[in-house]
Amino acid sequence: MTALTMNIPFLHPGGVLIASPSTALREHVVHRLNGRCRPVQQAFGGAEALAELERGTWQVLYLDRQLPDLDAEELITIIKRRFPGIQVVLLDSDSQQPAEAEGSVENTGAAHPVPALREPPELPKPGQVEPLPGMIGTSDAMQQVYRMARLVAPRTTTVLVAGPTGSGKELVARALHELSPRAAKPFVVVNCAAIPEALLESELFGYARGAFTGAVQSQLGRIPAAHGGTLFLDEVSEVPLGMQAKLLRFIEQKEVQRLGTCEVTRVDVRVLAASNVDLASRIGRGQFREDLFYRLSAFPVTLPALRERRADIVPLADHFLACMAAAMSAPCPRLHAAAVHILENHSWKGNVRELQHVMERASILVEGGKTVLAEHLYFPDFSASLRQTGAEA
Repeated sequence: MTALTMNIPFLHPGGVLIASPSTALREHVVHRLNGRCRPVQQAFGGAEALAELERGTWQVLYLDRQLPDLDAEELITIIKRRFPGIQVVLLDSDSQQPAEAEGSVENTGAAHPVPALREPPELPKPGQVEPLPGMIGTSDAMQQVYRMARLVAPRTTTVLVAGPTGSGKELVARALHELSPRAAKPFVVVNCAAIPEALLESELFGYARGAFTGAVQSQLGRIPAAHGGTLFLDEVSEVPLGMQAKLLRFIEQKEVQRLGTCEVTRVDVRVLAASNVDLASRIGRGQFREDLFYRLSAFPVTLPALRERRADIVPLADHFLACMAAAMSAPCPRLHAAAVHILENHSWKGNVRELQHVMERASILVEGGKTVLAEHLYFPDFSASLRQTGAEA
């Protein structure tokens, strides 16, 4: 790596992001920029930097080689693929040189140069990443999911898995647990939309005997039950506002207090969450706490809709057919070319879950035949049914 002079345009509209665990280094860069670029945002580590890149428009990223959570070169590879317009500049927080090194700023007449800047190495294009456990597909969109998930899986970082209904968010969460050092410990799932608001607190934190009417015996709670392992909060967008403050405190302090007791217990739990709605829009409507969102989305992983990964449709369909045939101890039928054409051009509003159900119906309709034909594929038109129901009413 050779030092070089880096020119940053005056008041660039894209702004500058600085990622380093060193407060001194971040402040040094801010001082040297001296208001010449805006906005300027700081991030502590790689995961936080990725989250900022997703949320904002940035032109330059100053990146510390010594990150607390991610490998800097792996992070550069991700950034080059996802944000090709961003210029990445490497800094060394453990070096004595940055404050003394020479640099310049274009068209500013500034007295203070920018810190020593090093260009990232030309990294080889990453190869195929092995799919996550339980997942099928090798499309570019899914390769990015696998890469991000495998980067964060060994860590304790909180992950928010976003994506449309039926795209496989729980599969990603389970894979993150299985690939982590916590794999032998519990993986506890909480469907936040399925538990009534009045019961959610007792389900999460537990309660002591006599805490309320009907509490005839103590209950541990889902969070303490996940001690040493992973807690997966599915449909986290549905957590009531009143509970969000208590959930935030647990995530920050890793402490729980059962209903009906004053005892506070520390727990070792990694938190994963999933949402099929845009949490930012919920924040704008006052339905979701912004501070909880930032806690949950320390490392976001976004699953694409099935229509955005059409190369995976046929492999997924073949997989579902094989599983259903094995369950019935029957030969596995193949897909006719006409059926393949229909599958690849369907809108798949229900995503992978819809494909699974279509293949299940086809495997029944084929009646022991060797080929799934176009006529075996059935797609319920719920929108048409709703229109018809409305017309009849």
